[in-house]
Amino acid sequence: MKIRSDALDRRTFLGHSGRAALAALAAAAMPEARATASGKIRLATVGTGSRGTATWGRTMMRTHGEYVELVGFCDINPKRVAKAPALTGVDAPTYLADEFDRMVKETRPDAVIITTTDCFHAGYAIRAMELGVNAICEKPLATEAKQCQDLLEAEVRTGKKIIVTFNARHGNPDEEIKKVLMSGELGRIISAEFEEYLDIHHGADYFRRWHGKMRFSGSLLCHKASHHFDQMNWWLDADPAEVHAFGRVAFYGKNHSFRASYCRKCPFTDRCKFYWDITKNKRYVQLYVECEDADGYHRDGCVWDNAIDTYDTMTVEVRYANGVLLSYSLNTYMPYEGQRIAFNGEKGRLDVRMYHRQPWEVKGEADFRLTKNFGGTKTWTVQASQGEHGGADAKLRDLLFKPGTPDPLEKAAGSRAGVMASLIGVAARRSIQTGERVKIADLISFPLAWRWK
Repeated sequence: MKIRSDALDRRTFLGHSGRAALAALAAAAMPEARATASGKIRLATVGTGSRGTATWGRTMMRTHGEYVELVGFCDINPKRVAKAPALTGVDAPTYLADEFDRMVKETRPDAVIITTTDCFHAGYAIRAMELGVNAICEKPLATEAKQCQDLLEAEVRTGKKIIVTFNARHGNPDEEIKKVLMSGELGRIISAEFEEYLDIHHGADYFRRWHGKMRFSGSLLCHKASHHFDQMNWWLDADPAEVHAFGRVAFYGKNHSFRASYCRKCPFTDRCKFYWDITKNKRYVQLYVECEDADGYHRDGCVWDNAIDTYDTMTVEVRYANGVLLSYSLNTYMPYEGQRIAFNGEKGRLDVRMYHRQPWEVKGEADFRLTKNFGGTKTWTVQASQGEHGGADAKLRDLLFKPGTPDPLEKAAGSRAGVMASLIGVAARRSIQTGERVKIADLISFPLAWRWK
């Protein structure tokens, strides 16, 4: 499909794809825009797992129920979707995956919230727009380059909008980083560093789930790292141009002497330090254990499964269009959880340390150190807010649904943000597989043109 190119620079595109999408939802909620009794934004959900029934279900209705109305649920698993009304506290109709079109037509939502397995995100977003509604999509927006191409073309073709729920932009420390960079104290940014540490609890959990299979997640370079790539794109206000990466399955998967199909059927529970008893989590039992005979998915899969091909050890180099060089790493079997982030500018360096799940550290704090080349050093601490993901989810919901919520840091993320984050992951995966450097501009033909330097 050939689409007319418009001369939009990056900032114009960001404003168009981010704020315009939010404006579209806000307009849809107004009584004069839709003949609804409540005047609320009507939302339908596809994917009724943990994220879909909690963050975008029960929690959303508790905190933002005066602004939104859930009108339908859809899932591939008939047992799980049948539980959605009880788990969310919303008496709305339920539909199977092959009834998605019927759900949209019957429930008439303003937007569809997509919280399915990653590889299906793009397809549902495209179909929602084709059916005349906006798409609110969990990260990653896409797991393949062609999906990115199809998403951008569908948005232009239908006139509908995509919002990507990059909640990692909304944490207090993340906002603080953006403010420091915008202040100009570091001058021109020359390079950046981002180290992500996932501990043996959080990190291992990705390999118990479908995320450990690349065909579903596109690898953690698309799933988990899309948060970090988007943050860096946002912090730097720049587009990635070229990617080079290395990655291995070095810890999980085949790197063990014994394995089983899933934890509850494992004969090595007394020997495996990664044994996890899902039956102790009542909600997970409802969502997954009681529904697994319908689709065969075991939420407590073995982290030593030979079929695991998602990298657990990754390093990525990114060259941005403005010349900034990024060094990124992600390791998923650490004794502690957290991040180390740094920016090197012509006037100095910003260091940020965020550690979690350490008994000797205060969970949710970030330590900042700003050092000038010809000046002193100042340090300060930023405390996370209360709530999911350090309060980030609540602030994201405010921006999406609460009228009049300001956005001075431009945290609203549209299709471009989603595509650019996904394309770094796709390019990194391709670089690992081929050993070559990958140019972002070679992956797809963007329907809206901007200059690459």
